Amino acid sequence: MLSAALRDGTADRRCVFEVFARRLPTGRRYGVVAGTGRLPSLIADFRFSEEDVAFLAERGIVDQATAQWLADYRFSGDIDGYAEGELFFPGSPILTVSGTFAECVVLETLVLSVLNHDSAIAAAAARMVTAARGRSVIEMGSRRTHEESAVAAARAAYLAGFAFTSNLEAGRRYGIPTTGTAAHAFTLLHDSEQAAFASQVATLGKQTTLLVDTYDIAQGIRNAIAVAGSDLRAVRIDSGDLSVLASESRALLDSLGATDTQIIVSGDLDEYAIAALAAEPVDAYGAGTAVVVGSGAPTAGLVYKLVEVDGRPVVKRSEHKATVGGRKTAVRRHKPTGTATEEVVVSLGAPAPEPHDRLLQRPFLRDGEPAANLPTLHDSREHLRQCLISIPWEGLKLSAGDPAVPVTMLGGSA
Repeated sequence: MLSAALRDGTADRRCVFEVFARRLPTGRRYGVVAGTGRLPSLIADFRFSEEDVAFLAERGIVDQATAQWLADYRFSGDIDGYAEGELFFPGSPILTVSGTFAECVVLETLVLSVLNHDSAIAAAAARMVTAARGRSVIEMGSRRTHEESAVAAARAAYLAGFAFTSNLEAGRRYGIPTTGTAAHAFTLLHDSEQAAFASQVATLGKQTTLLVDTYDIAQGIRNAIAVAGSDLRAVRIDSGDLSVLASESRALLDSLGATDTQIIVSGDLDEYAIAALAAEPVDAYGAGTAVVVGSGAPTAGLVYKLVEVDGRPVVKRSEHKATVGGRKTAVRRHKPTGTATEEVVVSLGAPAPEPHDRLLQRPFLRDGEPAANLPTLHDSREHLRQCLISIPWEGLKLSAGDPAVPVTMLGGSA
């Protein structure tokens, strides 16, 4: 495709590509934009090395003209989109990529792989945070995914409101607070559970978390308090009927005078399991597999489509995959109270302004370079928190339903 466009002269046509979702994953009422915080630097640094180009040329994947073009590749266009942490709905133009056809089309896989992964994780994590009702959630899923996606998943989960990650590389790279506990292997290594606990407390102090379910949970709690005292920070339970065990463990801790010792539960938790524990005396949740695989929706279903060529709208008319041509402008409309009521998207124009509108797109790259004053991860985390407050309360339900905010698509004049 690229070789043909370079050969016939269409590669240099000015084009606009957009990223959007045709629908939300089954059962979801909103999507979360994540990954736009990572993309600017990834795209600005995106190059084809000598080895990359040689591989493509030697195997006949590209001709020599295309190989030379790739060797000199640098994206020089503009990218605008929804802020990281923004909510999106079917049809929301969450990213707009402008430039020549050739330089934009090469970015498709990079853009979609980042946005589909990170947005899927962030949406699942946001639902878990909502289900936790103010209790902390810890990301613990690194061992259930690829080594690099584990770092990106930890970042997306933190964006969505998780309090900590167990992934130390994510802590180093992005400044995310880290935490964790010893493994069952550490307990099994020692001659007794008490010896393992004593070693951990001697090294880390009482502000640590002891894993008490290697053998018998009740005895594990007694051993933990016997070793650390009633001011132990927390115990963790990773198996069994967590609803029953949390209640019994709280009663036992209280009877031992450890009224301030927290209970952390983990073990195949998703948003539904977390919601089911809402009435139990749980202080924090550890989520692993479910969060790093999007809790049943491992991709956000985003697509990257050409919508404009040399200022002229172009559309795809395939059944069930039709597109709306032209560059879009989007605003979110709100009641005076701040509750979102509608998202208005206009092709080849802009919505007529109304009170309490909020423009959804912002610059990410200009002439191939990251735009000034891009938000930090902490800024984006707060932005998402505010967005979730703004949608109608029905939109936060875990049950299936209509999108939390309807999208109105309007045509504009060319």
